[in-house]
Amino acid sequence: MATKIGSEALPNPALQPFKILVGEWKTTGSHPYLPGTTLHGRTSFDWLEGGAFLIMRSKIDDPNFSSGVAIFGSDDVAKKYSMLYFDERGVSRKYDVTMTGNQLKWWRDEPSFSQRFTIAIQDGGNNMVGVGEMSREGATWEKDLALTFVRLS
Repeated sequence: MATKIGSEALPNPALQPFKILVGEWKTTGSHPYLPGTTLHGRTSFDWLEGGAFLIMRSKIDDPNFSSGVAIFGSDDVAKKYSMLYFDERGVSRKYDVTMTGNQLKWWRDEPSFSQRFTIAIQDGGNNMVGVGEMSREGATWEKDLALTFVRLS
């Protein structure tokens, strides 16, 4: 049997700060466009290609939200992280990422629609609180999706 191309992929040492995210998470949250509605969903983080990348899959059980997938990677020379996101609407975006201590942030600065999301990792990595913001056409930042993550595994 032939060896799979790329099967020799090794863990990316630059992504080791992200290992606290790996697992399955139950999410609850809110969005300012749906006042009074509690959102329920799931998110998972897992290593891809032996740890060369980190993959995030997300689903909110409300028809107003699309399931999405994101890949986290690094640039070893620039010492920076990025995330490529895609969802079932066909939305495809690139975000810059930082992971500092117990805080994960991603953002995109696009004149027509900018976004930022900050996750505070708490309770030894068993809970996380995420707060999103958005800005349309360079206007003032406003609240976006907020999520609480509780580790399932």
